[in-house]
Amino acid sequence: MAGIYIHIPFCKNKCIYCDFYSTTRHEKQQVYVDALCKELEMRKNYLDGDEIETIYFGGGTPSQLNENQLSKILSLIYKVYQVKNDAEITIECNPDDLKTEYITMLRRLSFNRISMGIQTFNEDTLKVLHRRHSAVEAMNAYQACRHAGFQNISIDLMYGLPHETIEQWLSDLQQAVALKPEHISAYHLIYEKGTPLYKLLEQHKIQEVDENISLKFFNMLMDELKAAGYIHYEISNFCLPNYHSKHNSGYWTGKKYLGCGPSAHSFDGMSRQWNISSLDAYLNGIKVGKLNFEKEEENLYTRYNDFVITSIRTCWGMNLLILKERFGDKLFNYCLKMASPHIKQKLMTIQNNTLRLTREGIFISDGIMSDLLWVEE
Repeated sequence: MAGIYIHIPFCKNKCIYCDFYSTTRHEKQQVYVDALCKELEMRKNYLDGDEIETIYFGGGTPSQLNENQLSKILSLIYKVYQVKNDAEITIECNPDDLKTEYITMLRRLSFNRISMGIQTFNEDTLKVLHRRHSAVEAMNAYQACRHAGFQNISIDLMYGLPHETIEQWLSDLQQAVALKPEHISAYHLIYEKGTPLYKLLEQHKIQEVDENISLKFFNMLMDELKAAGYIHYEISNFCLPNYHSKHNSGYWTGKKYLGCGPSAHSFDGMSRQWNISSLDAYLNGIKVGKLNFEKEEENLYTRYNDFVITSIRTCWGMNLLILKERFGDKLFNYCLKMASPHIKQKLMTIQNNTLRLTREGIFISDGIMSDLLWVEE
């Protein structure tokens, strides 16, 4: 099984925290969709004919595309690739784009999963982040998706936001749980260099949340969602039983995927490649039948490092039998040696030949994964 990721780079306006590749040049939308379809045709052999289990429209803001544009992309995928009958097909949407007519159109096409970027239900914070929707619009959009028949909805939340209090974060969690989405992704705000938010931080107009408060936020996140019946299946992702994101889980379990559009990444099992992060360069390349991308061939050690980073971050953990079979005794023994101090400190555990983070380990997961990586001397 494999997945296809479609990057839609267009946004009405950029959120002040975002460093994903996006653009507000909407006059380029149709020519971009045409180019995207050409890339999908050009790369039809990249996945060696593997059946497509997931299709994911990410961005940017994919809900900026109209029915004809979305239909053209999906029709091309179904024409060129072998797509499973029950494939998971996700589209990321801004709540204010989800008017009744638009939702009905998504249902008419093949979409069966919506990922909605709510971020917070606090009106003042939404304005600070330059989000286009209000809390009321977000809740109305969610209910409209339900009314239209969508039975697999994911919502995004952010925490550690400027001036956020424990009471505000608890309120966000309670409102999210009250909606009963099948999936919740929750990310701590990161001040990425070059973003308007980072400039505000440099100018001391806003202040980062204290580290101890951030830890409290994460504890609250795990406690509230666990109490509501959600499974913490990846560091930032929670789902009701059997509703994990099949597409994102493919990244974490080492499945092959094709990424199309500027800045999109692909993995064929042995190498990784990523398209250039420029709309003009991407369009110019496709126009002459040449894809602008960089590529990294993976050796045994880089594949081992990928295996560590992707498997340890999930509730499924690292299968030690697969580790030994795939990477040999040397890396198997190295991994156990580097994990040993963390096991003694109860930050990791081994059960049924599976190495996993404990709840305490999740808090410092980046450091633990870093320790397990192979570093060339």
